[in-house]
Amino acid sequence: MTTSDETIQLQPGIHPVVPADVPRLVEVWEASVRATHHFLSEADIQFFKPAVRDELVGALELACVRDGDGRLAGFVGVADGKVEALFIHPGLRGRGVGRTLLEHAVHALGATRVDVNEQNEQAVGFYLRMGFEVEDRSPLDGLGKPFPLLHMRLRST
Repeated sequence: MTTSDETIQLQPGIHPVVPADVPRLVEVWEASVRATHHFLSEADIQFFKPAVRDELVGALELACVRDGDGRLAGFVGVADGKVEALFIHPGLRGRGVGRTLLEHAVHALGATRVDVNEQNEQAVGFYLRMGFEVEDRSPLDGLGKPFPLLHMRLRST
């Protein structure tokens, strides 16, 4: 897959994530993290990578978008009404893929909450634009690492 916006074609709709997608899911996760999580070191990325590979499938209700070749190009994962993962290939940023996946998470999977790394300002802005609001803040992430989290909830309409 190239990273040029003009060359990445998408299949219509939202698709299930299957075990055979795991290697590609990890690739998309890593490319997305490298493009947006500038506060993470290489050691941090390598620390989180095995958990992405080994724990997401089965732990989360996962859905994805696929490129024209059928390969996973972005995904969302939800558990207990909370978006636990939303990552898209960097070449698809700005094309509405994140919005499509988040709307699926809200409307089809019942998501109303999300935790966002405070240092990922683009993601914070995205969730604010999508109707979420900050409810609380934690100075450490869920693993006790010094990556502050904003706990966000979908505003009532």
